[in-house]
This record gives sequence, structure tokens and C-alpha cells, in this order.
Amino acid sequence: MKIMAVDYGDARTGLAVCDRTEFLASPVGQIEEKSMAKVAEKIIYATREFDVQMLVVGLPRNMDGTEGARAQKTRKLVSILEPLLPIPVKLWDERSTTVTAAGILTENGSFGKKRKAKLDAVSAAVILESFLAWRRNHPDE
Repeated sequence: MKIMAVDYGDARTGLAVCDRTEFLASPVGQIEEKSMAKVAEKIIYATREFDVQMLVVGLPRNMDGTEGARAQKTRKLVSILEPLLPIPVKLWDERSTTVTAAGILTENGSFGKKRKAKLDAVSAAVILESFLAWRRNHPDE
């Protein structure tokens, strides 16, 4: 099944998609938009463009597991998306994904503007990889 992951942010939202075998997660771009309604519209368009059957949205939790303002904004985005999409929308814990993504970019020699342009999409790929690993270990869920 093709799955898309979203790393929702105030100014940039990263997107990643996996192949139909759910083996490889790849960053596919960013939405540079501050309006939640416009971000939702562009996510809906992207789900159609990439022909995905599920959407996974990263839920930013604090390290102690609690949810703050950012998580509430993400839940609001999901509440906009769910009634408009004919596919399942799932929230997925995204703790430390930006740190992991930054490490990946550092290892690959990406710095400055180049790094900023890729960070959110790579973060979405990290979210998707985490979700796919969970699915492989929980095939009945």
C-alpha cells in the first residue's frame, strides 16, 4: 500500500511517500504555506497526485509524552483532512524526528539553505519509516 507521511509545521510542511511494498520511504517535497486551510488543500492534492491509500500525520509530543500547542494544531489539521479524504488518516508519534532528520542531512553534507529546504521532507520520511517499521511488526493491526 502506498502511504504518505506529513510533518506539519507553522511555515513548512514536509511530505514523504513509500512504495507499494512499504519498504522504501522517500521525501517528496515541502508545502511552504502558513494557512492551515491551504496546507490541508495541498495535502489533499498530494494524496491524489501520489495515489496513496493512507495518510500518516506526525503528532508532535513532548519528550514526557504530553501534548502541547503544536500537537493541538496538528489534531486540528487532521480534523480538517479526515472528512475530506476517502482514505484513513492516522496520527503517529513524531518525537525526535527532526533531530534524526538533521543528523541524516549532516551526514550527507547538507548545510545552510540547502538543508532548510530539505529538513521537513526528510523529517516526514523519518516519520514514515517509523510507521512502516511498526506495521511490519504488527501485521494484524
